[in-house]
Amino acid sequence: MNEFGTFVQLVVDGLAQGSLYAALALALILVHQATGLINFAQGGMAVLGSYIGMTVGSLVAPANPFAGVLLGVIVAVVASFGIGAFIERFVMRRFQNGEEDTKVVATIGLLTLITGLIGIVWSYNFIPYPFFFNTSASFMVGGIAISVWSLTTFLTIVALMVILQLLFTKTKLGLGLRAVADNASSAALSGVKVGGMLMVGWGLAAALGTIAGILLAAKAQLNPGNFDAILVYALAAVIIGGLSSPIGAVAAAMGIAVLENLAGTYVPWIGHDLKIAVPFILLFVILILRPQGLFGRKVVVRV
Repeated sequence: MNEFGTFVQLVVDGLAQGSLYAALALALILVHQATGLINFAQGGMAVLGSYIGMTVGSLVAPANPFAGVLLGVIVAVVASFGIGAFIERFVMRRFQNGEEDTKVVATIGLLTLITGLIGIVWSYNFIPYPFFFNTSASFMVGGIAISVWSLTTFLTIVALMVILQLLFTKTKLGLGLRAVADNASSAALSGVKVGGMLMVGWGLAAALGTIAGILLAAKAQLNPGNFDAILVYALAAVIIGGLSSPIGAVAAAMGIAVLENLAGTYVPWIGHDLKIAVPFILLFVILILRPQGLFGRKVVVRV
């Protein structure tokens, strides 16, 4: 492959990896838009939903593999929505009037608890996740190998980004979620059911994260720690893109993955081992130049 072909291949591979960062970033934004909180347990909730879906789907798979996979995906998404709503109602709401630091620590504790429960029930071993097609399949376009899984992941995340953006800006539910995040007391006085909005926000975020969990598991197998490393990139994407912008988070996630690939290949002192430093360098620069993120809006506080 020539130099230009290598460059394009790195970009294509980066977009595919960035799609996974983007999916988790979108889930983080959804919770933040509803509660103003960054949920560090988001990855663990996604993995838990994936395990539940795989377990239920495996009951049908021997008779009809396609139906088993489809049922597993549906069950995983629905179960995740319920888990997210349950966690908000019976765990996080108890910290509603607490300090923000306390809430963050609570989500970290949730991550530890969920990971431990998954390990106890399903073990810590890697388990192959059945999917609709062979995730190692690929096709050639102009000498560039494009993975079917990569294309599917990219298109899925772009579609979810558009849906989420429309949800926030064009629907009453989205406006309600944003109103609760901005000022829950004022939203309640305006007739918004704050408790219900919080549950829906957490439920939607959990379901969205589980879609990413299934896509990742289909490629790299299922494991309790599937999202441990990806969460770092997702958080960086959310901050760089802007906490109020799903489009910004997706663009930042894609950009981080592509730049990481390019830096690891073309910058000798970075290489494969140090390319994880790329998102932190970008994060440092953005926080200095534009603290609200590339696509975020500046918050003005009246005093």
